[in-house]
Amino acid sequence: MPEFDESHQRLTFKLVYYGPAQSGKTTNLMRLHDLLAPDCKGEIMTLETQGDRTLFFDLLPLGFRAPSGALVRLRLFTVPGQVAHDGTRKAVLSRSDGVVFVADSQQVEEQNNAEAFRNLAANVARVGLNFEGMPLVVQFNKRDLPNIVAEEEVRSRWDGTAWPLLFATALTGEGVRETFEQLLRGVFRRYDVDLGLSLRHGLDEAGFVAGALGASH
Repeated sequence: MPEFDESHQRLTFKLVYYGPAQSGKTTNLMRLHDLLAPDCKGEIMTLETQGDRTLFFDLLPLGFRAPSGALVRLRLFTVPGQVAHDGTRKAVLSRSDGVVFVADSQQVEEQNNAEAFRNLAANVARVGLNFEGMPLVVQFNKRDLPNIVAEEEVRSRWDGTAWPLLFATALTGEGVRETFEQLLRGVFRRYDVDLGLSLRHGLDEAGFVAGALGASH
């Protein structure tokens, strides 16, 4: 559940980019950071290690004012994809309010994608969250590379699920904003009633998405 600080009228959502190693989680956040208006983003923090782009997380604190005057903050994280860092993945995933699963479109990565998705479902349960009820978006990244799984084949596997499916080339920014927008829509629908986003804070879905994205270009 998002955190609401009554004394400071501040509502904070924690959103996590999850997926196998080198699938483009960090690149998604870097491109998203480029797209957002300067007044609604903080500095992005990256910790790199040998063999994996990110050891702990990238942190991107965003914020906008609701009509009620409350500050809505979005904290974006990535998790390390390497198997050895499962404890860190669980720690980052804890108390998250929405997830983007970033898959690698290359044919040789299909098994890694499947294992990472199973790991996501298992870790969501381990940290006490409801996998079926969590806002989740699936992104197949690296569409610019050769030897990728055909879009029709990906759709045939995923279209029967409840999760939005998007295709992206995060390196160039293609699909990055659209993926984040789908996550925001899912987060709004999940927490609107519980947090009074509409009734208490005067936010509708379009306003929530627009506020989070700012004057992106």
